[in-house]
Amino acid sequence: MTVARLTRTWGNRGELAAVPLSSHPERFGHLTEVVLRPAGGPAGSPRRFKVERIRRHGRRLIFKFETVDSIDQAEPWQGAEVQIPLAERMPLPEGEVYLSDLIGCEMVDRTGQPIGRVTAWIELPGGILLEVVTGAPGDEMLVPFAASICREVDTAGRRIVVELPDGLKDLNR
Repeated sequence: MTVARLTRTWGNRGELAAVPLSSHPERFGHLTEVVLRPAGGPAGSPRRFKVERIRRHGRRLIFKFETVDSIDQAEPWQGAEVQIPLAERMPLPEGEVYLSDLIGCEMVDRTGQPIGRVTAWIELPGGILLEVVTGAPGDEMLVPFAASICREVDTAGRRIVVELPDGLKDLNR
């Protein structure tokens, strides 16, 4: 799971500035080891690093990784994603879900009639849309991830019960 994105080098001692992607800022005080996945790099190029320290600077985080001690060693990691194992995610309050847990969930209407399977989400300023494959590949619909539509979300059971507004299916054709 990606928790931050490194943006640029910071200073001359191998530190990197990052944008946090977690709504739980307290999580960064507990990180001891992460995986860095380079932006645009080869698929097999992620690398594990021990976290030496993390400090806040305004809205940014400043990461210092063990063995990264100069600008030259830090530069290749600009743009990289800072990732942790799914098992290390912060527990969520009742009623909240990780968006990544929605992928693969079956979407059904209130009567149990299958609608499709969630394959992705799109985060927009107005909210989150779930991309749902409803039949053959390429046959998909976008469903707002809102409590008024997604009435029951059971990530453990891999099922989302929805009440689609009139005309939504027609909009997506």
